Amino acid sequence: MGEFEELMEWGKEELIERGKLMERVPDSILVLAEELIQVRDRNGLPCPLIANAAQQRFEERRGRHNIVLKARQMGITTWIVARFFLRTITMPGTLTLLVAHNRESAEAIFRMALRMWQELPHDWRKGPLARSRANVGQMVFPELDSEFRIASAVDENAGRGLSIQNLHCSEVARWPGDAAATLAGLRAALAPAGELVLESTPNGAYGAFYDEWASGVDAGEGLVRHFLPWWLEPAYVGSAVDVDRMSKEELDLLHRHGLSPAQIGFRRELEARYGVMRSQEFAEDAESCFRTTGMCCFDLESIERRLIELRAEPLQRRGGALQIWLPPAAGREYVVAVDSAGGGEDGDFAAVQVVELATGLQCAELQQRLRPVELARAAAELATEYNRAVIVVERNNHGAAVLAYLETRERYDRIWCGGRQRGEPGWLTTASSKPEMIARLGSLLLESPERFYSRRLLAECRTFVASAHGATGAIRGAHDDLVMAMAIAQAVRAEVLSRRRPAA
Repeated sequence: MGEFEELMEWGKEELIERGKLMERVPDSILVLAEELIQVRDRNGLPCPLIANAAQQRFEERRGRHNIVLKARQMGITTWIVARFFLRTITMPGTLTLLVAHNRESAEAIFRMALRMWQELPHDWRKGPLARSRANVGQMVFPELDSEFRIASAVDENAGRGLSIQNLHCSEVARWPGDAAATLAGLRAALAPAGELVLESTPNGAYGAFYDEWASGVDAGEGLVRHFLPWWLEPAYVGSAVDVDRMSKEELDLLHRHGLSPAQIGFRRELEARYGVMRSQEFAEDAESCFRTTGMCCFDLESIERRLIELRAEPLQRRGGALQIWLPPAAGREYVVAVDSAGGGEDGDFAAVQVVELATGLQCAELQQRLRPVELARAAAELATEYNRAVIVVERNNHGAAVLAYLETRERYDRIWCGGRQRGEPGWLTTASSKPEMIARLGSLLLESPERFYSRRLLAECRTFVASAHGATGAIRGAHDDLVMAMAIAQAVRAEVLSRRRPAA
């Protein structure tokens, strides 16, 4: 049997393993990669792919579906490309798809796979592994009816209409647009016995990658989690630090993870070079690397703790769009805050928050795509139910129409017109009022998170961030309608209570 035939036999064994979930020989892929795959080292020179500690750890624990949270430049992308490339050229009828966060990255990774093909034996490349097509994003092997292709997450329809055996999603935390929807479409194209790898460095405690990591498992069936800290890479060393001069935190890392004084020296270099971004680019644990990244406007620890604490299921109406935790109580006053939207099947959500005036407790919440006329009716019904509560409508954009319908069609007369924005009905969110509203809500989330009951609201708080220019709002692909409705409710509540407070 020739070398190529032996390679095809390996592919058959892998195919059997995939289909029947048999116990695999863990060293087979390591040996094959070293024998057949050429990569570039850190100096740009060609060398065989000898699995490093991070790559070996992944291979030892990998399942059918995997998610990898990693530090920078650990070689995981290279390893996944290599093992999926090997499967593509050894398993007839295989389609491998790699999806990167942008086109430039996808093309760079494809060039890596192309170099792997170019380093194979000449008679293979001219024989059974001859390509019928090789453009900037596709290698087709007609004799095997197999294909290796790339796509960009910028294309929300990536993978649609395909049947994928190997799916590699790279830097998922940096995918643009509605990353969760893009990922859902790709998953739908993955064959039942297909293999999935999601990998990324962290990028804030929000978004599709964060949610996928939170839903994963450390072993067994499901999405298997792999955390790969920076010290698994042997090249990450610096000037050795004397143990007597190490901080308590450094000593703890030294003893807990068996680090060397030279690795502590490297960590100090990272601190000087990256500052607060060190935990993102060179992760040390799977919790702080998320919490310390991104520019979330709210305290993430408080939000996560509150999400864990939530137990009570709300009463649901409108097919779950309306959730109620605290029904109206006799003699209590309430604020009904409305963040409007244009409506339509694909538009933004409209949001309504019902808050008790005295305590600030969240009582009910509506999130639904409603036209202004429908939103006015829903708000009036809720306000009537909650002891004829005052309705506060953000009058920006479609809010003016909601206010008009409340007055003319619903004939609801308890509309907010007071406070610092006295003169016109409704609440105007401006460049000067928004920072104060968000700061107040942030303070409440930190000091008394028990006021809030909605998982939907807390999820939006996780993805409400500040840009480099100081503007605040939801990250791309997320929503902030519930956040804004709650911020308005708490701002109006503060104004009402301030007016009623006796003068000193």
